[in-house]
Amino acid sequence: MKTADPELMRAINRFHVLDTIRRAGSISRVEIGERTQLSATTISAITAALLDDELITPHHEGGLRSDSNGNRGRPRVMLTLNASAARVVGAKIATNRLVFVVTDFQGDILAHLTLPVRVDRLPLPVVADLVEDGVRRCVLDAGLALADIHTVALAVPGVVEHGSGRVRSSPVFRDVDVPLATYIAERLGIATIAESDANAMAMAQHWFGRARDCDDFVLVSMEEGLGLGVMHGGQLFRGARELSLDLGHMMMGVSTVQSERLSDIASERAILDGEHADLRLREAMRVGRGMNHVQRLLAEGDDGFTATASRAGEALGIAIANLVGLFAPPRVILVGSSLALGRSLLDPLQASFERALSAPLREVSQIIIDEAGDELWARGAAAVALSELYGSPWSTTGPALRSTL
Repeated sequence: MKTADPELMRAINRFHVLDTIRRAGSISRVEIGERTQLSATTISAITAALLDDELITPHHEGGLRSDSNGNRGRPRVMLTLNASAARVVGAKIATNRLVFVVTDFQGDILAHLTLPVRVDRLPLPVVADLVEDGVRRCVLDAGLALADIHTVALAVPGVVEHGSGRVRSSPVFRDVDVPLATYIAERLGIATIAESDANAMAMAQHWFGRARDCDDFVLVSMEEGLGLGVMHGGQLFRGARELSLDLGHMMMGVSTVQSERLSDIASERAILDGEHADLRLREAMRVGRGMNHVQRLLAEGDDGFTATASRAGEALGIAIANLVGLFAPPRVILVGSSLALGRSLLDPLQASFERALSAPLREVSQIIIDEAGDELWARGAAAVALSELYGSPWSTTGPALRSTL
């Protein structure tokens, strides 16, 4: 029988201990054991190393304690994260904006910055210039120097190979197979991670949002594309070669005459495509605000967009029913700019979902709508970076660096 890699098991255990302390805010070693099911010996060894590396700090709670026999003992020792142990930058790269945050070791935001710019019209070197400038500005706004930052994590729509930091395809870039993490790391001299924006938002929901109490859920991102994040046992699920998942690739019909992917029907790009008589919409699309203008048109009773939104909602409802059939998650969280379509999208989605779902699964999953702002997406990218630091071995030289080659 093949045994588990000892360093992998240590990394997993380190992560769970640190994440448990982060969630609790302040917790004893006994309580860590109760929540993680790790042995007292393992917890003692891990917390001793974390204390040596100044990743956690101890403090005493209460005065002297007495047991049932009247024997007096020391005050209970509680453990908390050392928020200043590390700082990371998280960024969301969208087609029409760049959003940055700097966070401390527990994920609290120290500074944030938004740059409104049409990224998808720019060549890669220019995009890299903007990302570098945004990181440097946001770090400066946090009162820090670039040398104080341990990791930069970039969230991008599309298919991202997390391990290598390559963006296999994205509506943001003209090219395919972009070595984004390596490109930015060479400019900044800082370890850099590339992640899909859907996975980053799944982390944000698990750490800070609507799934803080849930280790198993599915997230559907409805923006330029249709991203998918799957959280299982508190960990992101990734495919072969650590590829991110893309719901837009799901086939909605195959025949000798025609086949359609979900993205051809329900992505923001599909909804906005086509000839539109409204000149204001054309201008709004040019500056990346098309969906907001469509929202106004729907409020004015534009029947053309009502039909488009309804068709997109029906297709999404079927796709989500398929996800529930595959994963049976207790929660399905919907996020993204397409939520601006409101009931025109969501009512057909809900009706289609209920029709497509088989009877045994109808009470399994709750659909949650979260109109999360850009800052949470960037904070999710920061959480991706922090989760890797939590599992890394630390020493006087800091955390083990991740290769982006």
